[in-house]
Amino acid sequence: MIQNKKQQQHSSLPQVSPRDSTLELPEQNSTYPSTQKNTMNQSQATLTHQNLSHSHRSKTETCSLSITVARTDVPFMMHIIPHLVRSCNFPFFKRVLVMDTAPLSQEKVNRPGLGSQEDLRACCQKLIDDGVMDEVIEMDYSESYRRQTYQKYFGCSEIRPTHNYKGSPMLGYMFSIDNVPGDYLLHLDSDMLLHQEPDFNWIQLGIDLLNRRDDVMFVRPFAGFPMPGEGLHNQIKSYDYDPEGFYRFTFFSLRAFLLKRSKLEQLCPMPVAWRCFKRKWVSNLPPRVLTTINNWTGRGKLESWEIIMSRQLEKMNCVRATLAQPEAWTLHPRHHSPEFVANLPTIIERVERGEAPEGQVGYYDLQLESWL
Repeated sequence: MIQNKKQQQHSSLPQVSPRDSTLELPEQNSTYPSTQKNTMNQSQATLTHQNLSHSHRSKTETCSLSITVARTDVPFMMHIIPHLVRSCNFPFFKRVLVMDTAPLSQEKVNRPGLGSQEDLRACCQKLIDDGVMDEVIEMDYSESYRRQTYQKYFGCSEIRPTHNYKGSPMLGYMFSIDNVPGDYLLHLDSDMLLHQEPDFNWIQLGIDLLNRRDDVMFVRPFAGFPMPGEGLHNQIKSYDYDPEGFYRFTFFSLRAFLLKRSKLEQLCPMPVAWRCFKRKWVSNLPPRVLTTINNWTGRGKLESWEIIMSRQLEKMNCVRATLAQPEAWTLHPRHHSPEFVANLPTIIERVERGEAPEGQVGYYDLQLESWL
């Protein structure tokens, strides 16, 4: 077993604690940070941020948490979502569950331990009753909303599919961004695992970075279990180290991202992308032509939003930042097997303590066999 203690740090990287920022975390009397719904008033539930590019101004800004849930998440969401809120330890303006009610498709249909829609609603209500989350909203799949939203993000209202070729939400992620309030939004997938040292505040670091650097559009914590003196390992996407203490990626990941709403608007509209056409030459046609072909024939499927956004980041000379500080890090479970679910409480306890087995070192995906 390996423990990533605070004294085991990258000495060359800048170290920032919550006391270094303008945010003061309230004293907690319960397991979860309070929001407006509980005992904290609105002024306590917001963070005051000094815009570093306009140092003569200051304003009160808000940051909310969004977690998307679906029937596939029922087996593990009651363990992981409380864990995520505890680990963030941040005074979010709102903590919102965004429920996907669409029928499952593609590989999602055969996921183990699928819950019913009633099971999903019951889990969401339990999380609200327990004070873990503040509210739940259901994705809007109406034609009017779809047309309006695709026009905003893709500059084309004629796109019909709401999910990508893997059956993952496309319209739903846009819905969560547009309908969860706040100047800043943190999205976490409902299966992510997160560790953060008690005196560390990666979200505030991310907010500062979003305001300090025009080229940074998204921020996330370190990916994988970090070791002293080591950087990222086993990354299949290219990246560069930035002297300000983060890794620069043009690849965008939906698993965990912090954004500033006003900056995201600068990336829109972006060209939509299609795939799964049998003839390769068809795939090279302009996006609007491919959209028309899909509408006429039903052939072709939407590319993932990760790919679409990544291409736009590269085109706009912008990046997604992965913080290099080892005090906050994530693990991603690739598979949600019964064995994973059965061992999840113990895995979460160890992650929250900052521990990991030796076989996990250097991997950002959970190496389940090493934890058993």
